[in-house]
Amino acid sequence: MPIPASCTASTQPRARWLRLDTAHLLKAFFFCERSLLISAAAWIPHAASLDVKTGLARCIWQSAETAHALRNRVFELRFPSRLFEEEGSDQSLAAVFAAVKESSSVAAFLCSVGRVLLPALRDAYGAYLHASDVIADGPTHRFLALAIQEKTEQIAAFETWAHDELARNPHVEPEALAWTKTIATSLSDVGGLGIELPARTVALSIPGGKPNSAPASPARDPRFWLCRFYWPDIVDPHYPYGDGLRLQVRSAISHLNEVWAIEAAAIMLSAFADILPWEWIHDSARWTYDESRHCRMGYERLMAWGFKPEEIPLGTYIYDSASGQDPIYRLGMLYFFETKNIKHKLARAQSFHDCGDRLSEHDMDFDWADETIHASYGKHWLTELLAIRGEDPAAYQQIRERCGKLVSDCVATATASEVADIKAVAEAMIAKAT
Repeated sequence: MPIPASCTASTQPRARWLRLDTAHLLKAFFFCERSLLISAAAWIPHAASLDVKTGLARCIWQSAETAHALRNRVFELRFPSRLFEEEGSDQSLAAVFAAVKESSSVAAFLCSVGRVLLPALRDAYGAYLHASDVIADGPTHRFLALAIQEKTEQIAAFETWAHDELARNPHVEPEALAWTKTIATSLSDVGGLGIELPARTVALSIPGGKPNSAPASPARDPRFWLCRFYWPDIVDPHYPYGDGLRLQVRSAISHLNEVWAIEAAAIMLSAFADILPWEWIHDSARWTYDESRHCRMGYERLMAWGFKPEEIPLGTYIYDSASGQDPIYRLGMLYFFETKNIKHKLARAQSFHDCGDRLSEHDMDFDWADETIHASYGKHWLTELLAIRGEDPAAYQQIRERCGKLVSDCVATATASEVADIKAVAEAMIAKAT
């Protein structure tokens, strides 16, 4: 019996792309996700809103997971090749996604990503799932279906954040909207992001951007009681860390103030993205997200206990300690505090268990698990970075020690007024809790 002509025709939908064609397309998606998450990481210390900081951290992690799955799938399809260089349209598309790092303001960043780049990724993934073969390429269908769901949620979140940011700073709206239009035009100029990618590189010039660098002082949510030192024991060695109710409040404040760790992880992700391998970006994206979860743990506990943001101290001293230093000290600072505090976590979880505080116990228990991972991240990537720089990998301990010195030097600058103020705030919180 002869094979029907329709079964051999090149127009068969399932046969649209062979594996190498598929790999080429997925590789372009990877570079867009990679560029976008690096750009987003650079904006975290500039965003004041706690919701935006923690939300961006989650988006960065989700993009990293999607990019990681794309990268692994490309390797599977191109086996045995392990080359993963940008080529042709990859470079032009990635350049547009990277350009939002140089947005003129937080509002411009949020608008251009939420209204242009995230919809482009969502729609491209949807078109890919519609046109590709769910049988031959089932693994891709699984993770891109999840990515579409995440992108849809991210678009809604970015729109809320952009609306709030523009409401707080209406004077930047014309500039933000103009930048968003510029990004949309640039994406169109390189052929757009879809399932019919141009095979050539397009020369690209995106006007209106400005260099993005880590701020000397991080933006902070004005709803809170803003300060440098967020609890008296930081600046007064005779002030007890506390136990019982005092420990419950102190631990929640400490968790909330891990906002500095979100910022440090995001800065170092962006700073070393082009120096260290992809695995660095994947790990540090997870690190950034983990720190945002810890921050939310403290915030949610404090809100559940009835505190108002204006009663809660939100400090900057750990971030300040590494300002003006080589970005390696952001990584070192995280490693310093992870290894310094991890030994206390399980004991504190037990203390919360003993006093019947199930939520604090729960949060501290999960925090401990995260920090065991982070301690290994810190040692591994400090040694890798030192080796790449041609320095002694064993010097990672010297970086850790210097971070301790940077922190103590910053603490030494506390004024009598700062000490008195934070003691008053802390005692007011303890009194309210009591």
